[in-house]
Amino acid sequence: MRRPLKSPRPTSKLAAPLLKLGIVGCGAIGSRIAGSVRKELKGLFTVAAVHDIDHTRARDLAGRLDLGAEAVVSIDALIQGADVVVEAVNTAAAAGIVRKSLQAGKSVLAMSVGRLLDHGSLFPLARRSAGQLLLPSGAVAGLDAVKAAALAGITAITLISRKPPAGFFGNVYIKEKGIRLHALKKDKILFDGGVMEAVRYFPQNINVAAAVALAAGPQAALRVRIIASPAARRNSHEILLEGECGRITTRTENTVCPDNPKTSYLAVLSGIRTLKGFADHIKIGT
Repeated sequence: MRRPLKSPRPTSKLAAPLLKLGIVGCGAIGSRIAGSVRKELKGLFTVAAVHDIDHTRARDLAGRLDLGAEAVVSIDALIQGADVVVEAVNTAAAAGIVRKSLQAGKSVLAMSVGRLLDHGSLFPLARRSAGQLLLPSGAVAGLDAVKAAALAGITAITLISRKPPAGFFGNVYIKEKGIRLHALKKDKILFDGGVMEAVRYFPQNINVAAAVALAAGPQAALRVRIIASPAARRNSHEILLEGECGRITTRTENTVCPDNPKTSYLAVLSGIRTLKGFADHIKIGT
């Protein structure tokens, strides 16, 4: 009697090579993303190079990583040696970094979403590029629902951002308005208007508005209200939407990033999660 043939032993798949990150901006966000290669992004990415306008800061981060990352002076060299570029500078240079990365056919995670709204040509460039433009949700919840609602039509959408007064210290627009943040005893509306003006006047605080505007589309005419609240202990963001799909309300209350009180921890985690989804080839939500 013939014995049944044994099933062949399953062959193990070869592990995919680690994707190489090039990180531009070695502040709180860039440093946290770099550190995530040992935890959340372990087995998916390695850090090939880091760059900062303050080269000492780049060298310090490369040394702390102990991963063989190089602190480079040239952004062009960083882009060429990376599979994915992380833009974490939140300055006017952000759009140029994104543009160079896409032109080189590299994918780029843009953390400074608010810096891209004035550069509409970046989006057609991303569609033509071999790389992808990755925009994280940041410090707000519900962008998947906003994107879905936009397909049927949004009739009204408002973003209300509320922060402690200290979160706005040093803002030029507020100084010009003569608002004394330290003297506030009750909520003060600092701004109520369109998204382009909000991003222009509050570039350090309102990346969320840019992300919501891009999710909703230009026809939605996002209204942004920014409030300084002495009673607030956390930064909060509310989205109020009405459209053909119905009514959507979301509210996010954020703890601050342990490394920088002006950055919401969720914004950093959102960037890390976006990278993880990119490497996993798995997308959850719209």
